[in-house]
Amino acid sequence: WKKLYLAHHWPVTVCKMSANDCQDPPEYWTIHGLWPDKGEECNRTWHFNVTEIKDLLSDMRHYWPDVLHSSLNRTQFWKHEWEKHGTCAATLQVLNSQKKYFGKALELYGHLDLNSCLLKAGIKPSSSYYQMTAIKEALTKFYGVTPKIQCLPPEEGEKAQTIGQIEFCFTKELQLRNCTALKGESDPLQANMKLGTEELSVCSDTLPTYYPSQVQ
Repeated sequence: WKKLYLAHHWPVTVCKMSANDCQDPPEYWTIHGLWPDKGEECNRTWHFNVTEIKDLLSDMRHYWPDVLHSSLNRTQFWKHEWEKHGTCAATLQVLNSQKKYFGKALELYGHLDLNSCLLKAGIKPSSSYYQMTAIKEALTKFYGVTPKIQCLPPEEGEKAQTIGQIEFCFTKELQLRNCTALKGESDPLQANMKLGTEELSVCSDTLPTYYPSQVQ
């Protein structure tokens, strides 16, 4: 693989996508995962073990919660992320254990501080619409790189898309880089994230964009 995506998702949108009963989703961007751009389930024998990340648990619960299954066994989401993506990322020495993988993702998340960056740019959850280009410009100005932004397409009778996920890309040296493909690099079409029947796809630049403050 060539790059890592650190995916943040907006819990309110995640809840909107799912028939599950989301209880009070957090009103801040949380971690969805840290994903190499290629490869899934690279080492099926390397099972998730929550005791390896026990020092990280309070941060994990806060910044990397399982938005959809708050009351159930909350480690299920982390187990899925580790087995599908972590075992692939582990070819890098800085990510070659569960503690390093989850710890580094938390560190990158804290370092990016997406929540306060959006607020500083005056972009906050609201019932009015945003222009996607304005959101992109704010992020690019702040971070110096182009992230990948995913939305829920408008439902029937709606005119606006709903922002759902913001992904930042990193090199193998964990330096921020653009999420667009570089010359000579294939850009894997990442499977769109599916929850229930609805799925996120790359946001349209022309549709008005909804950044919802509560689940409707």
